[in-house]
Amino acid sequence: MNGRAVASSSYILQDQHLMAGAKNYFEWQCRLGTRELGRRVLEVGSGIGNFTGMLLDREAVMALDIEQECVERLKSRYADRANLYAFACDWGGPDWEEQALPCITAFRPDSCICLNVLEHFEDDREALRRMANVLMPGGVIVLLVPAFPALFGPIDKLLGHQRRYTRESIRRLAESAGLEIGALHYMNAIGFFGWWANAHVFRREVQSEGQIGFFDRFIVPMSSRIESLVKPPFGQSLLAVLRKR
Repeated sequence: MNGRAVASSSYILQDQHLMAGAKNYFEWQCRLGTRELGRRVLEVGSGIGNFTGMLLDREAVMALDIEQECVERLKSRYADRANLYAFACDWGGPDWEEQALPCITAFRPDSCICLNVLEHFEDDREALRRMANVLMPGGVIVLLVPAFPALFGPIDKLLGHQRRYTRESIRRLAESAGLEIGALHYMNAIGFFGWWANAHVFRREVQSEGQIGFFDRFIVPMSSRIESLVKPPFGQSLLAVLRKR
């Protein structure tokens, strides 16, 4: 199979460092994305660990990323955490079964989380199938993916995104991987308009630090409260909770 789409490592690192200050946003993701996770969590595409720290209250976390530099920075950030295991792994690569599968099998994950990573894989069906295969029956996969193809713009392209998703495309993907849908809903409705403007009006190639700061400080607290009461019919992202049969 084809592996993850190639994007500039420096560009991805720049984006992750910009997002590192979005504390409210990551806490929002945490509230939505960790409820169904078990005690031994596999994180596919951990980057520099912006979200990893929110998983470390569990028994054990295995964090994987294709970029060795990201893995080293993650290890440095959480050097005192004995329950964290991190290594570089090309989840979509042809050598996955030989290089990564034995370690993951020995780790015995009961759940998997993959935030804003599935869209990087040329063969996202195979990537999701691999996540399902390392879990026992009843295991849970939590996905957060970018939503709506109409929002695709220069930032998506430069980050190596292959696609943006809809509820229907995730349903088809889950079914093909033998997974049942526990939850599937859009999030960040206000962010939908900001991303559209960046993609089609301003044609931005990088996220603005000022935009991220304003969004995190003023928009996220309001949006997260509203969306906890009423799920929006659209959003910048799509959250899925999938269960292995």
